[in-house]
Amino acid sequence: MSEFDKLHPAIQHHIVNSLGWPGLRPLQEATIQPVLNGEHAILLAPTAGGKTEAASFPILSRMLTENWTGLSVLYICPIKALLNNLEERLSYYGQLLGRSVAVWHGDISASHKSKIIADPPDILLTTPESLEVMLVSNRIDHSVLFANVRSVIVDEIHAFAGDDRGWHLLSVLERISVVARREIQRLGLSATVGNPELLCDWLAGSCQSICSVINPADENNIVPDVQVDWVGSVRNAAIVISRLHRGEKRLVFVDSRSRVEELAMELRSLGVATFVSHSSLSLEERHSAEEAFSQGSDCVIVATSTLELGIDVGDLDRVIQIDSPFTVASFLQRIGRTGRRSGSSRNCLFLATKEDAFLRALALLHLWRKHFIEPIEPPARPMHIYAQQVMALTLQESGLIAPDISKWVGDMPGFSSIPEQEREQTVDHMISSGVLHSDSGILGIGRTGEKTFGQKNFMELFSVFTSPPMVKVYYGNQALGEVHQLTFAIKDEGPSLLTLGGRSWQTKYIDWARKKAYVEPTDMRGRSQWLSEGQPMHYEMCQAIAAVLEMDEKYEGLSARGNEMLDDLREEFDWIDQQKTSVLFDSEGNATWWTFSGRLLNAALSGLLTNEADKVTSDNLGIFFSHVYKSGNLSNAIADLMGQVSNEVVLTLEEDFVQELKFAECLSQIDIDKELFERYSCANDFSRLKSKKLTIVRV
Repeated sequence: MSEFDKLHPAIQHHIVNSLGWPGLRPLQEATIQPVLNGEHAILLAPTAGGKTEAASFPILSRMLTENWTGLSVLYICPIKALLNNLEERLSYYGQLLGRSVAVWHGDISASHKSKIIADPPDILLTTPESLEVMLVSNRIDHSVLFANVRSVIVDEIHAFAGDDRGWHLLSVLERISVVARREIQRLGLSATVGNPELLCDWLAGSCQSICSVINPADENNIVPDVQVDWVGSVRNAAIVISRLHRGEKRLVFVDSRSRVEELAMELRSLGVATFVSHSSLSLEERHSAEEAFSQGSDCVIVATSTLELGIDVGDLDRVIQIDSPFTVASFLQRIGRTGRRSGSSRNCLFLATKEDAFLRALALLHLWRKHFIEPIEPPARPMHIYAQQVMALTLQESGLIAPDISKWVGDMPGFSSIPEQEREQTVDHMISSGVLHSDSGILGIGRTGEKTFGQKNFMELFSVFTSPPMVKVYYGNQALGEVHQLTFAIKDEGPSLLTLGGRSWQTKYIDWARKKAYVEPTDMRGRSQWLSEGQPMHYEMCQAIAAVLEMDEKYEGLSARGNEMLDDLREEFDWIDQQKTSVLFDSEGNATWWTFSGRLLNAALSGLLTNEADKVTSDNLGIFFSHVYKSGNLSNAIADLMGQVSNEVVLTLEEDFVQELKFAECLSQIDIDKELFERYSCANDFSRLKSKKLTIVRV
């Protein structure tokens, strides 16, 4: 019996006759038996690789064979746009089989939600935050709504697992399992995971059934076409785009909304039919642009990472990347947009406008060709999410006794790894601080909790993270772009310096609550001569930059202009030896320790060396010393660091950032310190750095 024959006969019929498919893709074949067996699984395939059908067809088969009734399947996505995009496709599959599908998120009207509650669909598309709202709402009987849930599909699971939204999601699934009184089958979908086995165990949480990673060989074995060109400016990038691949549909990724608009204006001035998609546009504007682009042929859509996830914009011919993303995983999401037609290949053209991005693109491709993808590491010790869950449970249950907390979420891996005594101490602290109150042992929201989280029916309580940990940067009212929050959160001497839009800026004020930073122009350079955008990079990416600079051979896929730029940079950094870590002293009394170790480790190390120079700063690639007091003392201090037995170095964070940790009001200072210390530990990277020989270079 083939895998296809194991599906319910009605699904077999509609795949062949209604959809007209000649067969299933390898992932879709490979997924059938594990899902029918009730296993938890991670499904891996490139973007547009048929993951949705791979998960939903065998789930629908179980639904028919086992006669599931009521709301039995939850389909969870990280963003509302992806839910809206999937609704039509899944509704069509459901209608073919006499099953219903609905979507629920913040933009769905109250009247439509009332209809869903009155007549629940078989499959509900939603977000973790919306599930939380349904669990605690006094207008919804969650014990009825979720009683029949048997399976959950988590799309773009990598977008959850790397931050606290992942812990929140797992906590909500644990609570729904308690309501449904069964272990709920969990399926995660992704195109880009460096450690799928760990992620599969993470998704399964406290469940006992078998976990499987389903990752068949890529059906498209045509080598992707990847090219890198050095263009030097957005204007030049627009000229190249206008002249290349005319008559084709091109998706162009840009790193900020301001540069999206800048490139779009340049393209339109050159007569290119251009559409725009980014988060500052209204939902209607984005939809109209994406729809127009999907129906066009000779056109360009310029977008930020909003189109990186699996939102359908039709069949693409080309992906073009202005500068470079910061991870291989992000690159794979983007290149996976192409090559969907039979016989076509995935492709991506990098157009570098800045030296740092040029090197980052080459380093990224160096890692990609070695089959490296960044591992996903769930944040350590999510005690503030535990506090959030305790508050949510008091609302859900209209009062809660402390021993019952473990019944609901105690087995969630992020919490079970924390000693029970410490969890109990957190609840005690919440009571003593007024976040909770206890009435004869029954816990409820206290006065401080009401004041802090009670506005708009506790909506702030349900939002753990609705966006990546980015800070929007403004010069007056002008939005310059956004950078990772650690750009400003790492404690440093003087105002933070960064480069955006080809200019250097220094920080005036940071509004942590709203994740906004206000800057002003400065003549001071960013943290180094090029790598100054502030995004923390993975250790392997930084090491790959060193590898690219050290290599002698021509770089595959690099234009003539790019090879000239690379030759210049290699000549400038001709001292690089990857087996060593080098300290360079210049003739003006300054020094640079080129570690190529990443932003976090370098910031932690620089904090231990502040007494060696007038000013000590750091970025992803190195630590910079202005006016070194004594070169011998600095060399000895660095040698002592490299020789120490312990790998422990402490990253010092700005106090204002620490106080804005989500739900920090619920934690004692001891808990906050423990959580931040574990989350920003650099021990593994420091251990790898210490394995290198230290060398001193004078230039």
